[in-house]
Amino acid sequence: MNQQAGKFYNYVVPPLLFSLLVAACVIHGDATITSPATAHTTEQPPMVTIPEPWLPFVAQTPAKEKAKEGETVVLNCQFHSPRSPSLAKLMVKWYKEDEKGSRDLLENNVTILANYSRAFMSGDLTQGDASLTILNVTASDHGIYFCQVMLSSGKLLTGTGTKLRIRRALGLFGIEESIGTIIGVVAAGIGGLVVLIIILTPQLRKCFLCIEQGPHQSRQDIA
Repeated sequence: MNQQAGKFYNYVVPPLLFSLLVAACVIHGDATITSPATAHTTEQPPMVTIPEPWLPFVAQTPAKEKAKEGETVVLNCQFHSPRSPSLAKLMVKWYKEDEKGSRDLLENNVTILANYSRAFMSGDLTQGDASLTILNVTASDHGIYFCQVMLSSGKLLTGTGTKLRIRRALGLFGIEESIGTIIGVVAAGIGGLVVLIIILTPQLRKCFLCIEQGPHQSRQDIA
């Protein structure tokens, strides 16, 4: 009997222990795989942002220009583009704004305004230079000049404008003043004269009354 029990123990117990050991390993392995603490996460590569290309634009510098009557003035206009700055195949236009409104001057170096042959584009269009040259400037040339480029898509790009002021010589001393300054001085003089007349009018009336009453009072004293 003891021998049979020993055989049973030798044949049954070892396989049972082996099975329990294998089951424990499998359970432990699953726990290791699914455990949040030991789970392996794949890192995503960082997002690479591609910067957008800068947009074309028209630059006009400086914002203000001064010229004396009879001089030649150049108004700068530069076209900047990420692809090609050439203006050879694009439409370029110059127009002017003043107290009379807005008027087109040039379109693709062709004069639009009648009797204005003194103005032309002198820059290299293939390099994006659409500068405007005005010969023998006169007082009528003052105003704000705008450079405009039409892209192949039909979109219009306009510069910020250049204000042109014309100076002229006054009197025998050759004092140079701008047209705006002259108008300001004349307006200030007229305004001052009007104020002076308003202030002095009551005083002048009193003086006239005193003058008129003086001889009349003398006659009464004599009588």
